[in-house]
Amino acid sequence: MTRQSMSSILRTREARIATLALVGIAVYSALRVSIHSRFTIPSFGPSPFSFSWAELPLLIVLIAGGGPLVLKLARQALAREFGSDLLAGIAIVTSLVLGEYLAGALVVLMLSGGQALESYAVKSASSVLEALAKRMPASAHRRRADAANATDAANAAHAAHATDTEIEEIGLDEITIGDVLVVFPHEVAPVDGEVIEGHGSMDESYLTGEPYRIEKTPGSTVLSGAINGQTVLAIRATRRAVDSRYAKILQVMRDSEEKRPRLRRLGDQLGAIYTPLAVGLAIAAWVISHDSMRFLAVLVVATPCPLLIGIPVAIIGSISLAARRGIVIKDPTVLERISTCRVAIFDKTGTLTYGQPQLTEVATLPDFDPDAVLATVAGIERYSRHPLASAIVAAATARGMAVQIATEISERPGEGLRGTVGGRVVEVGSRKRLFAESSEAAGIPMSQGGLEAAIRIDGRAAAILRFRDTPREDGASFVRHLGPKHHFDRVLLVSGDREVEVRHLAETVGITEVHFSQSPEQKVALTRAETAGAPTLFLGDGINDAPALATATVGIAFGQNSDVTSEAAGAVILDSSLQRVDELLHLSRRMRTIALQSAIGGMALSVVGMGLAAAGLLPPVAGAITQEAIDVAAVLNALRAAWPPRSLSDC
Repeated sequence: MTRQSMSSILRTREARIATLALVGIAVYSALRVSIHSRFTIPSFGPSPFSFSWAELPLLIVLIAGGGPLVLKLARQALAREFGSDLLAGIAIVTSLVLGEYLAGALVVLMLSGGQALESYAVKSASSVLEALAKRMPASAHRRRADAANATDAANAAHAAHATDTEIEEIGLDEITIGDVLVVFPHEVAPVDGEVIEGHGSMDESYLTGEPYRIEKTPGSTVLSGAINGQTVLAIRATRRAVDSRYAKILQVMRDSEEKRPRLRRLGDQLGAIYTPLAVGLAIAAWVISHDSMRFLAVLVVATPCPLLIGIPVAIIGSISLAARRGIVIKDPTVLERISTCRVAIFDKTGTLTYGQPQLTEVATLPDFDPDAVLATVAGIERYSRHPLASAIVAAATARGMAVQIATEISERPGEGLRGTVGGRVVEVGSRKRLFAESSEAAGIPMSQGGLEAAIRIDGRAAAILRFRDTPREDGASFVRHLGPKHHFDRVLLVSGDREVEVRHLAETVGITEVHFSQSPEQKVALTRAETAGAPTLFLGDGINDAPALATATVGIAFGQNSDVTSEAAGAVILDSSLQRVDELLHLSRRMRTIALQSAIGGMALSVVGMGLAAAGLLPPVAGAITQEAIDVAAVLNALRAAWPPRSLSDC
């Protein structure tokens, strides 16, 4: 049985106990008005054990409801797990011994009802996860094996618009790698895949934060969770549903709810101190007053029940609020640790720059026209997710060029982009790979700054496209505010790019500590050394940043461009915004404040109540009602973590 199913069963049982306690107390109140007779039964001791008929429902609550709770707490005590809920068990047993059945029933209601309240609060705070889960389809349309084999050009149109007899509806868990799936207009892509037939577009903004539609043609990649446009697309599954991009986002959200960060353990530690304090005060009140009722009253008031659930509720609420702002918290400890970081380490491309280079020059070889080359290259780049692709398409569009339709798109790692445009084979890649055997290409000088892409058309070297990435407009103000607003002592820029590019950006944003031409191994070594001296925050978006993200105290990945990077990071900023990083810093501080308010504030109120009970001013029943009010207040305060404040940024 999984932890999740076991948790569900426990919550159901505790909810039933809470219902039993509530009904028992209500029946007792009704019977007390009409029944006044006493009934006595013999006991095993010398004195009788007596109760009124009106109190019978309360006894049922204590035995049927309180019994299982006390046994559970006793097992925890034998395992040396002394939490503050142990006070509730002592109070239930004491109330039974002293004949204060109503007070005992109220404690049962608090203990079991607190868990039901926790379940409701956590469910309310984690509504974003439910929204993510509901967004995915429950089934997919798979083309039957005989129809799936029709992949040649002559059958492409027929395959994309296959008849109902050629398509079967299957569950997501039945999809295997290589299956051909048909995605109808406006449907959500069920798995990651590759388009094999059809031309159209998909909205991937929910996954990537990019506010525009991505063109799709045979060879284009498809992300699970993307919304199809107005045309039918046939895709070949490249991953199973459980391994696809959208499923990973769902899984990290679920994992974040189950993990217990150190802040929750701090709550347990507070409870471990609070429990002996409460027991000691109860014993002292009994000894000094010679009144056993004061012992019970102190324990009833001290029973925190759902008090310390304010901490996890605040954590889940903050995770939910972050998700609504495009921040996926994979590891809840990020919310605790990020406020302790004193060294910020930035990657260059995509973090302090937009990661969207602009085309600055088209340098062609003889016999090639710059505008013709640009229009031809844009024809295949419109289907690519490479960072330079949008710059090429944007430049062609800005010049009023008609972008041609491309076919036979191929973009394999390390091999660049290849496709056919107007009957001509176009290749885009590195100068080293495409121009290695071309003596003519030597006439195009190397770029002194920025990026470049080599173009080969029909096997001939054709041109070099040059680009320059743009620093973020808020980069300088964000870097400047890290020290005074978030107590960072140092800010570093670490990049694998050339010195001239890295130093240019560093001067623009105001960073003095610069490390350039860094390999992934060097980034890890530097991050490890910095982390040994002080907690570190690393921000990056490339695959080569993944090891450093995992090494830092807190790793934040920008965007969803790399599964590896996202897996290594503790948090993912979907829309690649420095303002979102600032919001995460404020969310962390706010969550910690609210969580500690709920825990420490609630315990302080309980201590005041214990003092009144020890002085005889709060009898057991009144004490139980008082403690219930304190517990509810603590949980309601914790729920504030899920409410969006007026502002979450000061940069």
